[in-house]
Amino acid sequence: MGAALAYRALNTSSPVSAPKQPAPVETVSQAPVIPAATPRAVQSSAPPTTTPEPVSETAAPGDHRLAIIIDDCGQWPQTERALIALPIAITMSVMPKERYTSEIAQEAADAGKGVMLHLPMEPVAAIDPGPGKITTAMSDAEIAAQVKEDVAAVPLAKGVNNHEGSKASSDARVMRDVVSVLAPAGLFFIDSRTSAQSVGAQIAAEGGMKTASRDVFLDNENNVDAVEKMLRSAAAVAQKSGSAIAIGHPRAATLEAIRTLIPELQSQGITFTLASEMVR
Repeated sequence: MGAALAYRALNTSSPVSAPKQPAPVETVSQAPVIPAATPRAVQSSAPPTTTPEPVSETAAPGDHRLAIIIDDCGQWPQTERALIALPIAITMSVMPKERYTSEIAQEAADAGKGVMLHLPMEPVAAIDPGPGKITTAMSDAEIAAQVKEDVAAVPLAKGVNNHEGSKASSDARVMRDVVSVLAPAGLFFIDSRTSAQSVGAQIAAEGGMKTASRDVFLDNENNVDAVEKMLRSAAAVAQKSGSAIAIGHPRAATLEAIRTLIPELQSQGITFTLASEMVR
């Protein structure tokens, strides 16, 4: 994706110091159009932890499907738990080496929500995607070893999508090395499409993996109105093509926007779906 985005997330209720600043979100222009850059924004304090509600759907089977993936999980547990508690199917994509990686993956699985590995991959911008990263400078053996380590860190994951990765996911050699580990493990791959040049989904399909690609980023602008607008854009894609994949992040604005629009979107025939049900 073009310009790097950054925001500072504060988790005031944690008994320890707040987690590190989340990695910037890469963005790429493609339909529907997503803003190329966003101002810095501060996430408000996370909402109180709530008990996960059972997944419930009001839309009739066969209606237009929307899968929401929440990236960067394992760092802001209160917001992530509140997202897990939403009464819809939602998928939590968990970073491999964060403080709350195991807890959030387990809690999502226990609530019947989806769990994915959010695989850190090298971006074009000079940004560190975090521990467990895959880079274009690594040898084939190094890439395979790191992917195996990252997969082992999130054993409940049914699939993988890339964190950052505009450079690595555009490199066919790197993606073949990644797929050489993911395919035998029976995982699916969803291309986050952080670059229009990404070959992630293509290489995954060639490697025999079930795969799909992101359609909409929800929260490049970290405010409720903007996220609601992008949610409606994602719903429009689903209504036109039958399905859509949207990616957001554990931000207070994203949580509020999703929670607010659930009844509206369901009334329009949108069925919230796990990411695992969107791959082919």
